[in-house]
Amino acid sequence: MTIVLDTAVVLAAFDTRAAMHDEVVAFVAHADEDLVTTPLCVAEMDYMVEAKGGRSAQRVLWDDFASGAYLVRWWADAMVETVDLARRWAHLGIGLADASLIALAARLRTDRIATLDHRHFRHVTTTRGEPFVVLPADVS
Repeated sequence: MTIVLDTAVVLAAFDTRAAMHDEVVAFVAHADEDLVTTPLCVAEMDYMVEAKGGRSAQRVLWDDFASGAYLVRWWADAMVETVDLARRWAHLGIGLADASLIALAARLRTDRIATLDHRHFRHVTTTRGEPFVVLPADVS
């Protein structure tokens, strides 16, 4: 099974002072599934990791992507689907990055998302109307 990966998880993994750092690092290290994100979130990760951790942290992130630790998926109609979902969930303040993850989850037929963004992902649903399984919080 595949897990959609949000920026917040990557940021917490890089920030040793983050409240969820240890839990996120353990979750990512033990994930047997592919961790997949979108180019919109990659840009967000790249900017925020460099802003918070400097160029050396940014290079580690690049190495993670280059080695396949995190996969990136995009398709021809991805932006159209992303904008439609952002409009659908606009009342919750969903932006394009989060909307792209909802679109990706639909594309990959998964309800599993690795995120620390409970404010959004506890309230939005999959395109099938089901709640997301929010990881690592919902790990049984």
